[in-house]
Amino acid sequence: MDDLIVKTIARIIIPFIQVYGVFIVLHGHLSPGGGFAGGAILGASFILYTLCFGIHRGHKKVPHEISSKVETVGILWYIFIGLIGIWMGHQFLTNKEAGFYMGDAGRIVSGGLIPLVTLGIGAKVASTMITLFHTLIEEDL
Repeated sequence: MDDLIVKTIARIIIPFIQVYGVFIVLHGHLSPGGGFAGGAILGASFILYTLCFGIHRGHKKVPHEISSKVETVGILWYIFIGLIGIWMGHQFLTNKEAGFYMGDAGRIVSGGLIPLVTLGIGAKVASTMITLFHTLIEEDL
C-alpha cells in the first residue's frame, strides 16, 4: 500500500494496540479477556503492519521461523504448566489443590498458575494468526 496517511496512522497506532494486547493477556485472570483475546489483538496488530507495509516488511518484522517457534513454545508452556498439577499428585492444570500460591483476590499476583497459562495461550494465538495470515497472503502472490 502506498498511502502515506494509512502508513503514518499505522505507525502511531500499532504500538498502542500491542500494549493493549499485552495488557489483556496479563490481566485475563482478573477481568474479561485472557490469552485468547489478548493473543488475537497482538496477532491483529502484526497483520495490520503487514497490510500497511507489505508482506516483505511483515516477514522481516516476524519471520516464519520465529512465529513457528513461538507457536511451539506457547503450546509446550501450556502443557508444562498443566503437567505441574499432575506432578504434584492432582489433575492436569490443577491450581489451588496442588498448593500453589493463590494470592489476594483482585491483585495481579493472584490466580495461581492461571496467569502463566494465559501467557502461553496468548503467544500461541498471536503467532498462529500471524503464520496463517502470512501463509494465506503468500498464496496470492
